[in-house]
Amino acid sequence: MRIAQVSPLYESVPPKLYGGTERVVYYLTEELVKMGHDVTLFATKDSDTNARLVNICPTGLRLSKNVIDPFVHHILMLEKVFKEADRFDIIHFHIDYIHFPLVRRMKTPTITTLHGRLDIPDIYPLYREFSDIPLVSISNDQRRPLPFANWQGTVYHGLPRELFTPVYRKGEYLAFLGRISPEKRPDLAIEIAIKTGMPLKIAAKVDKKDKEYYEQRVKPLLRHPLVEFIGEIGEAEKNKFLGEAYALLFPIDWPEPFGLVMIEAMACGTPVIARRCGSVPEVMVDGVTGFVVDTVDEAVEALKRIESLDRRGVRRVFEEKFTSERMAQEYVRIYYKQLKRVKLAA
Repeated sequence: MRIAQVSPLYESVPPKLYGGTERVVYYLTEELVKMGHDVTLFATKDSDTNARLVNICPTGLRLSKNVIDPFVHHILMLEKVFKEADRFDIIHFHIDYIHFPLVRRMKTPTITTLHGRLDIPDIYPLYREFSDIPLVSISNDQRRPLPFANWQGTVYHGLPRELFTPVYRKGEYLAFLGRISPEKRPDLAIEIAIKTGMPLKIAAKVDKKDKEYYEQRVKPLLRHPLVEFIGEIGEAEKNKFLGEAYALLFPIDWPEPFGLVMIEAMACGTPVIARRCGSVPEVMVDGVTGFVVDTVDEAVEALKRIESLDRRGVRRVFEEKFTSERMAQEYVRIYYKQLKRVKLAA
């Protein structure tokens, strides 16, 4: 099958540091190539792939000092995609909704995976207007605000089986990995750590939009002797950071669409303490991969039971449910379903 993958341009594929969507696009693209498909990736020039690369801009827009308007680069990418549309059997978009008007006016079948939150009132009229566009969710919970949309399936994210080496010995610290933002609640992670008396290592980026939250709410808390702020880390450092942790803290306070860090921890054999928000009950196997909690006090109590969990069992759930091989196979089934639908409609 001739497949186009259209990635956001905020990070390279894969990202140099933080970046969820572009990382998933990378793992999917490489698995599709391994399966023998003819894959073209639309992404930044510094992306690394075994697919055919159509580069749009030199580097990821988030880390570029010269980019003022990232939307310009995405519009240029759309023009390149649609100029080549006839050479593909299917085009798989990962860029939210900016391509919807063009998709309606082309013959090539498409799929759009939505990677973000969908509980934003501004977008409801848009998705009602474009209710014919075939969509894929990354969790069933993500769909709840848009039950009327043209959902073709839910495909959970996956990681390469060999990406992380599991660590089966007990860790000595708690870990927080991701973004410093109000919805990720690093302040709650710090509160949990202090109440348990365990060291907490925070590996996270601070976006411009979250700078005020970081300065006012989080930075003062970093002075506590149990807390160590490491900053943003890349893929190479994650195995050691997560694998040597006693548990990952995921005290989110928003409708998390998926939560890639949960399965990264699982791949390392590390249990997760996660708040019951968004996709968490779908991704977690409560009492096996960690514990799903509702409050800080419940998280503190759950940490007392972490040693009752088998870290090999945590890794086993990852291998059964969250590999990139499984992810690619599920997407291929959706691709063929779309091809059949378009053929029948012709």
